[in-house]
Amino acid sequence: MTRRLHPAWLVAVVAFVALVGAAGFRATPSVMLHPLHEEFHWPLATISAAVSVNLILYGLTAPFAAALMEKFGMRRVVSGALLLVAAGSGLTVFMNSSWQLILCWGVLVGLGTGSMALAFVATVTGRWFVKRRGLVTGVLTAGGAAGQLVFLPVLATVVESNGWRTAALIVAAAALAVVPLVVWRLRDNPADLGVTAYGATGEKEAAPPITGGAAARAVGALRAAARTRAFWLLAGGFAICGATTNGLVGTHFIPAAHDHGMPETTAASLLALVGLFDIAGTIASGWLTDRVDSRVLLGAYYALRGGSLLVLPSLFADSVGPSMLVFILFYGLDWVATVPPTVALCREYFGASGPVVFGWVFASHQFGAAVAATGAGLVRDQLGTYALAWYVAGALSIGAAVLSLLLRRGGKVVPVTIEPPQPKVPVGWRLRPAED
Repeated sequence: MTRRLHPAWLVAVVAFVALVGAAGFRATPSVMLHPLHEEFHWPLATISAAVSVNLILYGLTAPFAAALMEKFGMRRVVSGALLLVAAGSGLTVFMNSSWQLILCWGVLVGLGTGSMALAFVATVTGRWFVKRRGLVTGVLTAGGAAGQLVFLPVLATVVESNGWRTAALIVAAAALAVVPLVVWRLRDNPADLGVTAYGATGEKEAAPPITGGAAARAVGALRAAARTRAFWLLAGGFAICGATTNGLVGTHFIPAAHDHGMPETTAASLLALVGLFDIAGTIASGWLTDRVDSRVLLGAYYALRGGSLLVLPSLFADSVGPSMLVFILFYGLDWVATVPPTVALCREYFGASGPVVFGWVFASHQFGAAVAATGAGLVRDQLGTYALAWYVAGALSIGAAVLSLLLRRGGKVVPVTIEPPQPKVPVGWRLRPAED
């Protein structure tokens, strides 16, 4: 007798496809920056402003998107997000002013990809998985790295051979192509199909009704979580995570390597290797999250990252020698390995509201990335070298390890409830109790 595949795995596959696409959509600006500069003669700072708006909205949208998924379902929100991405990318072919670039790339694509950020991962795994939850979180998170690896070389080739407009239309078409798959196979809750979550042992339960608006729920989750020590420890550590990955290494590794005589193409290839190793590292981290205390995992990840950053300045002299390749291998394995244990801890401390709270923790990640990207540039401008930026980042990472180890076991779950609006009563009036 053959065993039927649990529907949770089909939901996970659809989520993976959407996340791979979202990562590819966000990678598009990096291959279009110079073509847009050459055609429209817009300053690079103006084009970069669209990317900055995208990054900010990518982070801030996550908690509200998670709340919208609780209110209206994942299928509707993800379908709407893909349509926003398609519109944002497709409309760029008609633009003739820089404000239109900011609207399309920054606002539309930022809102769309932010709605499919890591809070989406937390929502899928929280609803559909009990067993293998950490492993599935790792695989879905790795989809982000896979998306960049798949799309970047293809888009770069298309831009070079056919121009940036063709690449923009390909991205729009890819987003639209995923929508039917999401509508067909992405289901909001196991009870919709008459099953329980994968690995659950209880009865089939329908999702509890969500009261209040999505915005009120997202803000209410932040208000409740902000009263806890655990939230600030998690948010502080994840802000440092963003600072030491996207903000510092992702933004400044190539120019820093070029300062030491490494060709930019070589440095870019090394960053691509980081993305490749990131897939293995994140999946392995998800597997470990199912078996090892998440607090210990985070402490180890941040401490090892800090040590590697402290020695990085001395490795640039080795160019692409063995020591630099070891750093690339290690940093790739550690890049977003922090996500599965952070998601697990948000669920542990904040229960059913964990995905929404993780959205706010993820917003702190993006804030840290933005601060580090600007701060490292200022350090380079003032001192002529990035060395101080690497040392500060290394020290901060070790501090993040301490924050993670300060998290207590068995923390009290913080519920998030939205009270229904109360009727307004004129001053001097008193409501009479209803008569039987």
